[in-house]
Amino acid sequence: MLNLKKQIRTLYITGLLGSLSLTGAWVVILASRGFSLVQIGFAETVFHFTSLIMEIPSGMLADMYGRKKMLVLGNLMLVIGDLIMFFSRDYWMVLLSMPFHAMSYNFASGSGEALAYDSMKMESAQEGYEKYTSNQFIIYRIGSGISTLAAGLALYLGYRKAYLISAAMGCVTLCFTLTLFEIKGSEGRKHASVFKEIISYFTESIRFLGKHTKAAAWMFLNSFVGAVDILLLFFLQSKLKTAGISNSLLGPALFVMELGGIVGARLILKAKKARYGAVFAVCTAGVLAGVLLEHTGMVALMVLGGFISAMADDAIEIRTEAKLQDMFPSEQRATLVSLSSFTFSVIMIVLSPMAGYFFSIW
Repeated sequence: MLNLKKQIRTLYITGLLGSLSLTGAWVVILASRGFSLVQIGFAETVFHFTSLIMEIPSGMLADMYGRKKMLVLGNLMLVIGDLIMFFSRDYWMVLLSMPFHAMSYNFASGSGEALAYDSMKMESAQEGYEKYTSNQFIIYRIGSGISTLAAGLALYLGYRKAYLISAAMGCVTLCFTLTLFEIKGSEGRKHASVFKEIISYFTESIRFLGKHTKAAAWMFLNSFVGAVDILLLFFLQSKLKTAGISNSLLGPALFVMELGGIVGARLILKAKKARYGAVFAVCTAGVLAGVLLEHTGMVALMVLGGFISAMADDAIEIRTEAKLQDMFPSEQRATLVSLSSFTFSVIMIVLSPMAGYFFSIW
């Protein structure tokens, strides 16, 4: 039987453990191994190309067979990806690890959100979903901040030890994931065959977005703003080094930028009555301001830019996700969230190599 408090608490724990990693500053780790920004940008492209292929099927499988099962599978993919990085000796092994890391996000994307929302819905408590999302974003930022704060430690230990520790933490996360209560989005629905059901879920989701064009627009705009912020924070890891920051200060600087997301996650809860259009305009301006400040070449302003960008990105993403979840039908919830992530991956595939070139010359 569902215990909502235990369910949400476990989701918080797995969220924290999933975001804690010595390899969080993976751009710095790859750069320290001698890989260029262009190579790193291409590795990011491989990551998002995999996401492009797997994102929608993973959401459909979550709706068909259960969200908990996909979360477990995502944990396993992360451990495999970390172990491949541990054994990697050249660029091709690095590229091989990217699909596994991507699939770990694919199988978690949509599944966790759908599991949380439908758990709340079973207890008629879905009005608390935006607060739950805000808390998860804060947990993610804290975990990511701690991970990037340990960037210097990862460089000191070396990439092999760092990825081995990360794999061990993935196994711990898996143990907690296994204690979650399963909620299927399509209980009682007969599955004639996997292929037919995937086609059915896909066409139903596209039909839904065709009828709800506002939801489709929100998906695209939110994904574009998020892509710009993610790329900025990724490449700031390397650009701060170029600007002259020391190894000892790099971790704290990256941590300060992550704190911006925490501020944004709290501020958006205080703007419940604000129109979505106004929130989107302000947050977009914040992300663009971050890009401009990055190009000053001054460490303090670059860190401030990352802080503002993270703050704006988390705020708009939390508001968008809450509004979309209210619109999505339960039996298609994970699939539609995956479609949103699919949109993000398409945008990242286009922007990642461009950003790698852009940040390398300017």
